[in-house]
Amino acid sequence: MVLAETELSGSSLSHAQSLRILLVEDDPIMQLGLEHFFEDDPRCCLVGHAADGYSGVELALQLRPDLVVMDIGLPQLDGILATQQIKTQHPQIRIVMLTSHTTDQEMIAALASGADAYCVKGRHLDSLKRAIASAHEGAIYLDPQIARRVLDRLKPMPQGNHQLLSQRELQVLKLIVEGKTNPEIAAILYVSLSTVKAHVRAIMDKLAVDDRVQAAVMALRSGLV
Repeated sequence: MVLAETELSGSSLSHAQSLRILLVEDDPIMQLGLEHFFEDDPRCCLVGHAADGYSGVELALQLRPDLVVMDIGLPQLDGILATQQIKTQHPQIRIVMLTSHTTDQEMIAALASGADAYCVKGRHLDSLKRAIASAHEGAIYLDPQIARRVLDRLKPMPQGNHQLLSQRELQVLKLIVEGKTNPEIAAILYVSLSTVKAHVRAIMDKLAVDDRVQAAVMALRSGLV
């Protein structure tokens, strides 16, 4: 379920008691601003802060917050992989991506990793409040700035011959969903770059899609990975 901003005006966040939040953000200015933002809201309790992905995962597993506000462009371990690791061990922890990254591939990878909300930096903080409220309630929130692009990607597409995907092609498709590049896929699967390109082309042909992002969307919608 995707909630538009106006649908959250009556959110139950207003009745929440001390929502425990972990902040994972490496920009000191953004960090300071968000700390003040949470301190000024009696419904929120900031329980910790991390400036890199590895520390974010470690603190999340140690503190068990109700919700994590996560940047994508983090040092050492990016926010997408950090989200994946947290969700693997504690799927009940809600994660809000707060980021300046808005490419289609990053959005798909973030949502595929288990993020519950995607909020773009630079917008009014009311958007972050709505994203937190939505995630806390178990819904998925997409920033209006990117929601239309995502919905366009989710328009009905030809089903193609996805049942004909080979086991290797399914492995490649899973890595595409995770946001891996062709060279990264080649290194992970111990195959040549030309072999990966051939697999990607075969996948797109069988799924009847035009690009990698559409392939990732169809994989998620069809439960292929």
